[in-house]
Amino acid sequence: MGKPTGFMEYKREIPTDREPNERIRDWNEFHLQMSEEALRTQGARCMDCGIPFCHTGLLVSGMASGCPINNLIPEWNDLVYRGHWHQALDRLHRTNNFPEFTGRVCPAPCEGSCTLGISDPPVTIKNIEASIVERGWQEGWIVPDPPKTRTGKKVAVVGSGPAGLAAAAQLNKAGHAVTVFERADLPGGLLMYGIPNMKLDKREVVLRRIRLMEQEGISFVCNTEIGSADYPADKLRSDYHAVVLATGATLPRDLPIEGRQLNGIHFAMDFLTANTRALLQQGTDFISARDKDVIIIGGGDTGTDCVATSLRHGCRSVTQLEIMPQLPDERADDNPWPEWPKVHKVDYGQEEAAAVYGADPRTYLTTATRFEGDANGTVTAVHTVEVRWEKNDKGQLVPVPVPGTEQIRPAGLVLLAMGFLGPEQPLLDALGVERDPRSTIKAEYGRYTTSLPGVFAAGDCRRGQSLVVWAINEGRAAARECDRFLMDYTELP
Repeated sequence: MGKPTGFMEYKREIPTDREPNERIRDWNEFHLQMSEEALRTQGARCMDCGIPFCHTGLLVSGMASGCPINNLIPEWNDLVYRGHWHQALDRLHRTNNFPEFTGRVCPAPCEGSCTLGISDPPVTIKNIEASIVERGWQEGWIVPDPPKTRTGKKVAVVGSGPAGLAAAAQLNKAGHAVTVFERADLPGGLLMYGIPNMKLDKREVVLRRIRLMEQEGISFVCNTEIGSADYPADKLRSDYHAVVLATGATLPRDLPIEGRQLNGIHFAMDFLTANTRALLQQGTDFISARDKDVIIIGGGDTGTDCVATSLRHGCRSVTQLEIMPQLPDERADDNPWPEWPKVHKVDYGQEEAAAVYGADPRTYLTTATRFEGDANGTVTAVHTVEVRWEKNDKGQLVPVPVPGTEQIRPAGLVLLAMGFLGPEQPLLDALGVERDPRSTIKAEYGRYTTSLPGVFAAGDCRRGQSLVVWAINEGRAAARECDRFLMDYTELP
């Protein structure tokens, strides 16, 4: 695959980003594109490794190892190296409906399991993927491709995040009439409102793909919440031959400590959603971090996005509290290849904060104990304490406060970015669908059938909070099983 000796001749390169102090002045995407020559060189680093773990899509130690949608990575690396871009795009679209999304926001478990990564930096798979699909858009190769015939079957997809969009795209290819319901004002779910514009442009990237899907015959119905007065749940099942639930896992984890009711304490997703909506509508109705000391509780991508958004607002300071310890700079002995590498990384938000304030904003092994407010009921400070992780009497690791490490940190805005507990329950209650002990929809992986005939579940509402690429995997697979239910057979991949 690629040049047989390329991995020995060429070093890993990734595209440069816009300078942090420049990019925090706007909301444009911060990645710059590499030249075609540089991309072909990177494609040449792909080894003829015999067993390419990069596209296996396995769960190893509970984490993704390789691409969950089984992208044909060695094939399109070779095609890019040889300059066959159109063929590379065809290979890419065989397994991935939305490579422009994953090429921007996926953490690239494929690179974590790249065989070259055992001894050298892995192939720059994610960047090559993004470059292939952008070349396709620029050259006009990506055009509407509606099905030649229709089956007469109608399918409702509830939720327009990555799982819902993938299910809709595949079911439409099978010839079914697909309607996607979205409670927000624009389709895209997490892609539209959960990820900031500087990581994933809404008009130029997300809506571009959705417009194409509309031209292929998919209907999007927004501002409609299924299970409410807008559209009763029983009507959904009577109006459609089948239903795919892809509502996501949007119930945020709260922090019920003293002072939680104070003004100025928000869930991270409320902060990010309002900001993106204001950008799209040129409005001013959003939660502003301007001139405020911002405390973000929780790490992960959402916490990073809150850091970057606060900087663009013009915050006075930003601190990110992480209850877990800092990861090592290199793989630990108990984290071997091809597991996902649990190593310390500096993401774009931390890089920007360091450029502005001179230091990484993350504080590890630290948790909030209470919020303090003023006479008007607005938060003014966060009380914190350092922790160490010890085993309790059940053998479970739990955080234990370290005496004498208490601090009071000024705060005018607190953002809770501690992950999600599962799907919101009202729609599931209205449908009467069975759930598992985690409150997610009970539907076996690989089958996706719920307790209700003709109703399928895919993505985070079934598996819990996960990656965009896993959502696409589940949306595609649920569409295949839904098609089988409707037609007694399926030709969907």
